[in-house]
Amino acid sequence: MEVKTSLLDNMIGVGDMVLLEPLSEDSFLENLRKRFDHNEIYTYIGSVVISINPYRSLPIYTPDKVEEYRNRNFYELSPHIYALADEAYRSLRDQDKDQCILITGESGAGKTEASKLVMSYVAAVCGKGQEVNKVKEQLLQSNPVLEAFGNAKTVRNDNSSRFGKYMDIEFDFKGDPLGGVISNYLLEKSRVVKQPRGERNFHVFYQLLSGASDDTLKKLKLDRDFSKYNYLSLDSAMVNGLDDAANFRTVRNAMQIVGFMEDEVQSVLQLVAAVLKLGNIEFKPESRCNGTDESRIKDKNDLKEMCELLGIEQSVLERAFSYRTVEAKMEKVSTTLNVAQAYYARDALAKNLYSRLFSWLVTRINESIKAQTKARHKVMGVLDIYGFEIFEDGDNSFEQFIINYCNEKLQQIFIELTLREEQEEYVREGIEWTNIEYFNNAIICDLIENNQNGILAMLDEECLRPGTVTDETFLDKLNTICAEHQHFESRLSKNSKFLTDHSLPHNCFRIQHYAGKVLYRVEGFVDKNNDLLYRDLSQAMYKANHSLIKQLFPEGNPAKVNLKRPPTAGFQFRASVGTLMKNLQSKNPNYIRCIKPNDKKASHIFTESLVRHQVRYLGLMENVRVRRAGYAFRQAYEPCLERYKMLCKNTWPHWRGLAREGVEVLMTDLQVPAEEFSYGRSKIFIRNPRTLFFLEERRRQCLQDLATLIQKIYRGWKCRSHFLLLKQSQIVVAAWYRRYAQQKKYQTIKNATTVVQSYTRGWQARKLLRELKYQKRCKEAVTTIAAYWHGTQVRREYRKFFRANAGKKIYDFTIQRIMQKYFLGLKRDMPSMSPIDKNWSTRPYRFLDGAHTELRRIFHLWRCKKYRDQFTEEKKAVYEEKLEASEIFKDKKALYPSSVSQPFKGDYLEISKNPKYQKLNSTVEEKVLLADVVNKINRANGKGTARIFLLTKKNVVLADQKTGQVKASVPLPDLTSVSVSTQTDGFFALKLKEGSASAVKGDFLLSSEHLIEIITKLHRMGATTADRTQLDVDISDEFLVQFKQEKVCVKFIQGAPKNGNSVSCKRKNNRLLEVSVPTTA
Repeated sequence: MEVKTSLLDNMIGVGDMVLLEPLSEDSFLENLRKRFDHNEIYTYIGSVVISINPYRSLPIYTPDKVEEYRNRNFYELSPHIYALADEAYRSLRDQDKDQCILITGESGAGKTEASKLVMSYVAAVCGKGQEVNKVKEQLLQSNPVLEAFGNAKTVRNDNSSRFGKYMDIEFDFKGDPLGGVISNYLLEKSRVVKQPRGERNFHVFYQLLSGASDDTLKKLKLDRDFSKYNYLSLDSAMVNGLDDAANFRTVRNAMQIVGFMEDEVQSVLQLVAAVLKLGNIEFKPESRCNGTDESRIKDKNDLKEMCELLGIEQSVLERAFSYRTVEAKMEKVSTTLNVAQAYYARDALAKNLYSRLFSWLVTRINESIKAQTKARHKVMGVLDIYGFEIFEDGDNSFEQFIINYCNEKLQQIFIELTLREEQEEYVREGIEWTNIEYFNNAIICDLIENNQNGILAMLDEECLRPGTVTDETFLDKLNTICAEHQHFESRLSKNSKFLTDHSLPHNCFRIQHYAGKVLYRVEGFVDKNNDLLYRDLSQAMYKANHSLIKQLFPEGNPAKVNLKRPPTAGFQFRASVGTLMKNLQSKNPNYIRCIKPNDKKASHIFTESLVRHQVRYLGLMENVRVRRAGYAFRQAYEPCLERYKMLCKNTWPHWRGLAREGVEVLMTDLQVPAEEFSYGRSKIFIRNPRTLFFLEERRRQCLQDLATLIQKIYRGWKCRSHFLLLKQSQIVVAAWYRRYAQQKKYQTIKNATTVVQSYTRGWQARKLLRELKYQKRCKEAVTTIAAYWHGTQVRREYRKFFRANAGKKIYDFTIQRIMQKYFLGLKRDMPSMSPIDKNWSTRPYRFLDGAHTELRRIFHLWRCKKYRDQFTEEKKAVYEEKLEASEIFKDKKALYPSSVSQPFKGDYLEISKNPKYQKLNSTVEEKVLLADVVNKINRANGKGTARIFLLTKKNVVLADQKTGQVKASVPLPDLTSVSVSTQTDGFFALKLKEGSASAVKGDFLLSSEHLIEIITKLHRMGATTADRTQLDVDISDEFLVQFKQEKVCVKFIQGAPKNGNSVSCKRKNNRLLEVSVPTTA
């Protein structure tokens, strides 16, 4: 039976902040701390999940946990992000409601990890199948790609998302994923050209330099040294816990899974390399003759390499960095750029190039993961967007302003949707709805986004205004229009009210956000809002011979010149936020609020001031108050009755009627005041948490009483069972003992009977034995007497014959005994079975001399036959060759003794196995009997040339050692003789039959380390073939060799060792070759 738990069981602190009593900011923080210290990082506010980053791995995301939360009620188990993901997925699948999951929090709070957990849970619980698994894998693998190009290391987070991401996951009617669509918001492209101290650029730059192969870096014209690139900060280039090389391989694999082609991947890497090269371009000032300043590039090498990567003419890009063309109607005005303007143009190009590349990546991923069917889809949106940002040093700029504007809009929709959800539930349950007072931040949103007097509208107006436009003029405009707004403050507006605030600098303004006051520095607002890229640079990029560059800069097409000013960054972001809000309002919301416990990125540290600040700007207390304004707790009748039925005798242990009736009986019996609860159509609503805790306390006491009763009954049952077991055991033991005693008594009687019987039978047997012995002695006595009598009679009759033959019989008997002793001695002293053992016993008597010699010979022949019977055919052949070599060379050739211990291998080159000689092996048709490398002696100078020597049953083949080409093939019948010396050299001459086709070039003079084996095999070939004459072997220190038409004498002499004891051959004259053989010690 499955045991279900509840949110209220074994609760550490309070699992749902709605039930917190008393409710204050301090008690709220203390509850978060208590749960965090016990590794409970998730807490609810109604259906909202608070997630605290633990900064370490916890064993709460296993497959078993996924199954535990699958298809469970939201409040059925302890708080977990899986519970929210399951609730959203089941609502989408079963109720056909589009869902959205909003994940907010500041940098380092764990928003990205939370979005990954939601997606991984949905992927785990939805359907299976080849196509479904492919879609799930593509959706999950899009994360590493976007993280590499959109995340960076900051002082708050080692993997901080520097862009907002909203992903719509599309499902079919069964709840299986079909695809998805990703939207990105406000990439922090200023990070490309400049990073704050202690932070670094986007991950992909470091991953490329660390993980790409040397060949890839060479093609991209890059070096692994980070210090060679101006756009990469060096103080935080290496991050503990981040393996950039391994992450690069992960990104490459993820791009392949998502569907990027190899040429697309290479194009992306080329653009990343181009951004790095762009940062190394530096400028120097030059003065023109008319007095104006212009800029020139210092070192054009990086510019050249960048142009080669992107296929741009160097002169075109160089001019775009030096001049700016302004077009107005029919006029074109070209002005030079000074050094500061050139650096601005360079950085603007780098930021635009990278941001457009990022947008292209998102579009390309959407093409791969979009749903293929046209039918209506169910949608689950996951929003992972930057949280509210407040820098303590007041260095909040344009990026923080629009980020906080987005969070204002999210807070607005959060309050609206939460109230709407509450109101809908009250109406659905038939409970009266009362309006709830809460802070509406619409006034702050209007201050920022109003089309006429909003800050963004005034910033756009200031950017479009002709004349001198600076950040100071923008601030003056704000002071003029927004001075009276209750949520706007500046130094000028304060002074106009005769208030002095020294914390408010002159170049700053302050906005009272829902999360607190934020001080913004106006420096850079106008430039960042303009986000201007000179038209000359756009046109230069469009001229690139690179397909991806042309897609990124379509405005550079000269045929589509648009003189209209492009929309500002603020306008674009406001439009995208508006689209996002409409999208979110059409879906059922689910919220995850992420909190960072400390700034040290360390586990087990809970900084109360930091958490308090986040609780305030996330509006969590406001959220709790909204949820508690009506009824703090609500529960369906069935689980409520199941949980508290033991508190009333009428409902315990089973209630037979309707669940609502049982709850009414229960509440009446407990005398709970009527104003503390209300009955809905399917749920009971409890107004005050104290009432719930009262029920829980009564339930706990009742459970203790029930536990005591269960223990009492169990102990009684256990004791009775033990007594019955002892009683049954005693009966069994007694029965077995009685059986044992009777068996032992019977065995004693049986043994005594056997002893008596044995003694009786023994006495009878001995008596019978005595009688039989007496009868036998009588018979033997009679026989003995008769024998002696017959003997006496026979001796009397034959005495005369005994003396005549006694001598011969004695002699024969003596000889027989001597022969018997001799043969037994031979058997005892038999020598070993080794044929070379010459031991034999000495003859004992001279008359055995002939027999002794003949037996020795017969024994030797017999053991030789036994020894030969052990040989295989191959071994016999080897010994026959050795025997033949002995007959040819023993005592004739000084080299022979050293060859006796060496076995004849034959194929020393393994020509059939070695692929180097495959061609040569295919040329020779017969089986190769011997293959070796020999030296062919040149008659002109006596030097040797390496040749491959092959011997088959029909031919002798000489081939080139390097190429394997056959140089000569001599049939064996054409060989007449072989000449060798008597010394230790390896020279031999193959003499050919005169007039044969092989003898055209004359005889062969060769040298080999295996001379004995070669000549023996040649000699055997002649001896074993009936149609050939046996090959003559001439062993002499002088012999003649026929070279073409001349005969040359080869003479062998002994000389002092030279060249490391090697044999040397020299040509003395036209008729003499002298071979010097070193003397051996």
